[in-house]
Amino acid sequence: MPPDVTTSSELRDRFVAAGLDILQSDGAAELTVRRVADVAGSSTMGIYTCFGGRAGMLDAVYGRGFELLRDALAAAPTGNTPAPSTERILALARNYREFALANPSLYALMFERPLPDFDPSPRLRAQALEMTFRLLVAEVGAAGEHNLIAMPDPTRAAYLLWTAIHGMVSIELTHALRSPLPGWFLDSPEAGEQVLVEGVASLLAGLEVTGQTP
Repeated sequence: MPPDVTTSSELRDRFVAAGLDILQSDGAAELTVRRVADVAGSSTMGIYTCFGGRAGMLDAVYGRGFELLRDALAAAPTGNTPAPSTERILALARNYREFALANPSLYALMFERPLPDFDPSPRLRAQALEMTFRLLVAEVGAAGEHNLIAMPDPTRAAYLLWTAIHGMVSIELTHALRSPLPGWFLDSPEAGEQVLVEGVASLLAGLEVTGQTP
């Protein structure tokens, strides 16, 4: 039998990928050491070697979720003009929503507490949020520099926008888990996107967007 040439980094990636697969198919409750090891085609000892235990494994899956969200946000289109604009901010909001709808269990692990015994440390949470929130801060700051947003503190303005985006997306996800409610604001995916677009536009108007570059 040839020797196992799998590196610790490759094995770690296999475990994280297995965790993401389990989240997508069965939800957070199935993220056990045994189940992740089985799906990864390895042993439970490998998880203890790579992560020190289940908590470390969950930390890694949690962190990977934010890396994937960062990549999704970074892929947002820049629009038809080279100058920063509110269209870029709206594109980030749309990509945020698409990521959440495509990965509801992962999104819940990142922002809610589906596992009562899993509480990422403040340091890990700060690092994870920085990966994604800074992209919105950068766009809001650029919009301010181009006189599209008048609020002097781009970080605070970005936080106001993020909380609104996050709230609208989270409500849509919760609504999707229940039986349909015909005639309500979120009775179709298209309606959900329209709520997001209108909500972000309203907030940007409240931040004194002029719609004109100098």
